[in-house]
Amino acid sequence: MSDANLHHTPLDALHIELGGRMVPFAGYSMPVQYEGIMAEHNHTRDAAGLFDVSHMGQARYVGDESALEKLITADLTALQPGEQKYTLLPNEQGGILDDLMVSRPDADGVFLVVNAATKEADFARIAKATQGKGTLEILADRALLALQGPKAKDVMARLAPDAAKMVFMQCGHFDLLGTDAIISRSGYTGEDGFEISIPAAEAERIARVLLAEPEVKPIGLGARDSLRLEAGLCLYGHDMDETKTPVEATLMWAVAKPRRERKDFPGAETVMAMFADGPQRKRVGFTMAGAPAREGAEIVKDGNTIGVVTSGGFGPTVGGPVGMAYVDTEFAVPGTEIEILVRDKARPATIAKMPFVEQRYYRG
Repeated sequence: MSDANLHHTPLDALHIELGGRMVPFAGYSMPVQYEGIMAEHNHTRDAAGLFDVSHMGQARYVGDESALEKLITADLTALQPGEQKYTLLPNEQGGILDDLMVSRPDADGVFLVVNAATKEADFARIAKATQGKGTLEILADRALLALQGPKAKDVMARLAPDAAKMVFMQCGHFDLLGTDAIISRSGYTGEDGFEISIPAAEAERIARVLLAEPEVKPIGLGARDSLRLEAGLCLYGHDMDETKTPVEATLMWAVAKPRRERKDFPGAETVMAMFADGPQRKRVGFTMAGAPAREGAEIVKDGNTIGVVTSGGFGPTVGGPVGMAYVDTEFAVPGTEIEILVRDKARPATIAKMPFVEQRYYRG
């Protein structure tokens, strides 16, 4: 996609004003960094970072929720007001079409947040499957900000005190600087944090106020990726996609127990059979020395190919290269020594437990 055809978030002018280096990402012009990935990563770990995630898809579904539930792996009957769940959108073979958040911030149906690269396909799939049973309203006029880091709670306590009282995976409507915001508390960085959905027209004003707080700096895509990688969190289209099942991706925790028992989600027979028998490959973490291994690098053991890297980079908090990969299950045990081909040279690496950095979500 040429620069002329890229979409822009409501904060595009602010990113440029702040010195953001803009790159194409999921069809949008997005800031990859401001002062530098390492500095932005460390600032988020130590204080609070503000991320523009307005490229993601937001929608509200109202109507027969059983029609929506049939498409995903969450149990919507167990989703209480003020709660959100991480869930998956599988295909008929059990592959993962997307991962998304579903929440109930109010009594008006459920609120969905999906990935930018898949949002059009996701929304089309949901609208088609629920036609005549419910209404999917795509909220194209909303922006989405993420305030992440151990001091995010201090900022929120000053600007939206009631929102700061939430714990991990709660959500609701809160007054933020005179605007009705849908705020949740989770975090794609592994740190405590808040996701803030607001009208697009209010995005720049609210972002400027947040950035004026002493703890907060703007953070780009580069640090967002290194933070989520250290936290052991998947990036859709890389660490999971429609060729991988929740079992292989080690995401069965996102398949609610009642849904497993009823086998009433797309691809359930395949997924549950694989869950019972064990997968032939699994998502794992790895550590290594020297230069990082990047996506697509081949993994070998005793001269045989056993897997492939799906995400890799330098972990600033870890102090060295880390990554995720899919390997044959027999080699998925932490501590297993492997080799990764980096520029056609075999480099030693070790299968490692994830997360690489302790997740610090606030659970009360």
